[in-house]
Amino acid sequence: MSKLTILLYPDKRLHTVATPVLRVNDEIRNLIKDMGDTMYGAPGVGLAATQVDVHQRIIVIDTSPARDNLRVFINPEIVEANGVADCEEGCLSVPGIYEKTQRAQHVRVRALDATGATFEHEADGLEAVCIQHEMDHLEGKVFVERLSRMKQQRILAKLKKRQRDTE
Repeated sequence: MSKLTILLYPDKRLHTVATPVLRVNDEIRNLIKDMGDTMYGAPGVGLAATQVDVHQRIIVIDTSPARDNLRVFINPEIVEANGVADCEEGCLSVPGIYEKTQRAQHVRVRALDATGATFEHEADGLEAVCIQHEMDHLEGKVFVERLSRMKQQRILAKLKKRQRDTE
């Protein structure tokens, strides 16, 4: 079981825009497996390749209660979004920080699976929020950047203090 290193906010590499996957091959499938292992081990419900310093458009999520339904989205794009969900979000790149955000309540996503086949998936609630959160990472955005400047500054101060305390 390989575990990848998760970049921590405010690492500048988290702001790198991911490039499309041109070919789904064994290297990509191995990355997906490692991402799944890393996400489950963290533990989290979603992980974008950007968060492990691989700047390709790949996300993995699992919002199932049993944590046994890994979903893979390669080159994901939202083709429909509607409704509004107010939810508390957290992020493996911003450990221990949870804040309310607004996202679409329902999304329909088109992507490639681990075999390279195109599919569409509809999601609501937590799963929809998770997909949108991870897709933001592919655009070089971290969820705390959706918050007010004051909240962002407070979070940065808390993270810097935590880092000093562990050194």
